[in-house]
Order: sequence, then structure tokens, then C-alpha cells
Amino acid sequence: MNNEERHIFSVLVENRFGVLARVAGLFSGRGFNIDSLNVAATHDKSISQITLVTHGDAQIIDQIYQHLNRLIDVIEVTDLSTGRHVERELVLIKIATDDQQKRTEILQIAEVFRGRVIDMKPASIVLEVTGDEGKLDAAINIFRTYGIIDLVRTGKIAMMRGSEK
Repeated sequence: MNNEERHIFSVLVENRFGVLARVAGLFSGRGFNIDSLNVAATHDKSISQITLVTHGDAQIIDQIYQHLNRLIDVIEVTDLSTGRHVERELVLIKIATDDQQKRTEILQIAEVFRGRVIDMKPASIVLEVTGDEGKLDAAINIFRTYGIIDLVRTGKIAMMRGSEK
């Protein structure tokens, strides 16, 4: 029986050289997998937020949490999966558009997914779609039938809802 669960960690760190390497090293050194990783500065330029998605049973998740908290330059670790949170991803999809009817259909489908046109050329269109994992998977699957030329997808970003920290 597999008791693995997906967890999203928010890790506030000092914005310094080598912090990301230490976090990645923690995972590779212990044989843990990172499913998704996003790093960006916060409103305070001296602090970065790492949003890290991983999976494992309760013991592994607890080990990950404990090890992250012990790393140098880590300010705070929050397991967002244990509370009410919001999460989003972004995907850029370049789709072949060899005729006007196909382009029109693609634009109509993009509207359903609240996608935005980022670039349009005679033979292709680039769309931006944001949302949760299910929404992006659905959009990708539909656009695949039109001929995806290229695709790039961010990792998850997430935060607690409301006034929760």
C-alpha cells in the first residue's frame, strides 16, 4: 500500500549565493525527489521564497521538513499542504496555425481557459494560461490536437489563504 502524498513547502531564505544549491543538495543527498521548484525574491529583496513540491510518506515528509529547517540561511519553512492555500502555475504554449479557421478555433479555446495571446506570427501563436494543475493539463491536452510546437511550464507558486501565515 502506497501512502505517499504530495506536499508543497514554502521556504523563506536569505537571498544569498549558494542557498538554492544547499536546498537541492539536501534532496539529492538523501534520495528525495523534487517534483517542482520555484524561487523568487519577495517584497523584501534580502529574502527569497522557494516553493517546493515533493512527495513521500509521512516519515519522509517529516524528514524533509526537519532537514529544511536546519539549513543555513533558512528563515522559515511552512508545509502549505496542511492548511488552506492557493496555488498556481503558468504555461506558455506555442501552437502551429497554418490556416485562419484553425487560428480562430485556437483563440476560442484559449478564451475558455482565460488564456492570453503573447505572440502571433503567420505560422504560430503563443498563448499564456495560468491556473491550477488540472486546468493547465486540460488546456495542454486540447491544444496538443492542434500541434504544439513548444511548451514551457513554471513550477507551482503557492501561499496560505486569508490572514494565515
